[in-house]
Amino acid sequence: MSPLTLAEEGLDVIFGTQDENLRRIERELGVTVTARGSEVHVTGEPERVAAAEHLLRELSTLAASGFRLRGQDVRTAVRVIGEDPTVSLVDFFNPEGPLGGVRRLVAPRSLKQLLYMQAMVDHDLVISIGPAGTGKTYLAVAMAAAALLEKSVRRIVLARPAVEAGEKLGFLPGDLAEKVNPYLRPLYDALYDIIGFEKVGRMLERQIIEVAPLAFMRGRTLNDSFIILDEAQNTTPEQMKMFLTRIGYNSKAVINGDITQVDLPQGKVSGLREAEEVLSGVSGISFFRFGQADVVRHPLVQKIVSAYDRFDAIRAEREAEREAERQVRRAAEGEGERSRPSGEGRNAGRSDRREAEGRVRPAEVRDERVPVGS
Repeated sequence: MSPLTLAEEGLDVIFGTQDENLRRIERELGVTVTARGSEVHVTGEPERVAAAEHLLRELSTLAASGFRLRGQDVRTAVRVIGEDPTVSLVDFFNPEGPLGGVRRLVAPRSLKQLLYMQAMVDHDLVISIGPAGTGKTYLAVAMAAAALLEKSVRRIVLARPAVEAGEKLGFLPGDLAEKVNPYLRPLYDALYDIIGFEKVGRMLERQIIEVAPLAFMRGRTLNDSFIILDEAQNTTPEQMKMFLTRIGYNSKAVINGDITQVDLPQGKVSGLREAEEVLSGVSGISFFRFGQADVVRHPLVQKIVSAYDRFDAIRAEREAEREAERQVRRAAEGEGERSRPSGEGRNAGRSDRREAEGRVRPAEVRDERVPVGS
């Protein structure tokens, strides 16, 4: 196969330190890559070779156009091509367009994340469901920050149910704000990371940014706001309905949750799960679902999520088998009960025998009596 010739600009970033990016391409796409100067040879299955060559050409085009590639960009490009071998990386990394504002704050790290960001642009209400580590909350906060900086909205409202993750924290010291602050820490972390600690502090003081537990939302109408509900799997159906009806004019709302990590008391229905059923046919609402392959945290996180998914599937299968065995057992016991004589028949037989004995016994007693005075 003829070698692929790349532009000289950006080769060091594309190849990586000691060709680490080429090794990553080999692992992710299942090909063999050898480079000599600007010439690259790719060998392997035809479809995989085509995907790898497309990836290298697109990266070379980006570098030649003046785009400053970073090592993280190359890793993102490998992930994106792995999801869709025909996607245009030039369009994916395009800093302009409807996502230009948010791209100055944060860049999507997968094709699914780009589509999620586009859904938040196109819809006033987005409900995203998926495992931890897929960027649901982080990207939503970035979109809210971009909308605020572009003056599309006047404030950001972040809400989260105050539910402990399987443990009782007991009494928490301080005033009301200090008591609920630990539950809202993940939202503060995202704000500080994207906007900056000092700027967030000033915005919180002026109430341009509001972080509050979900219980504080009742009775409010939120106009000109970007509203985010995090950890929505821990809402009750009543809380979810209450939150959804807070959305006012010129506002956007994003609801995030992972239905596999519900911390509600046993027997309580998740409001997120119910909303998925109730609102599935409502126009204007976008449901966005992430999977385990979309996890972009430490590589171990994706493996952990996959392991738990397999474990849950096996446990559900075993439970279904046990339930089937119980039903067969109950059916067999019911059949046995029907084959026995009824209680009424047994009781009737005893009554007939007593009556027969009663009729015979008086006669026998009269015959055995001794006449008086004999």
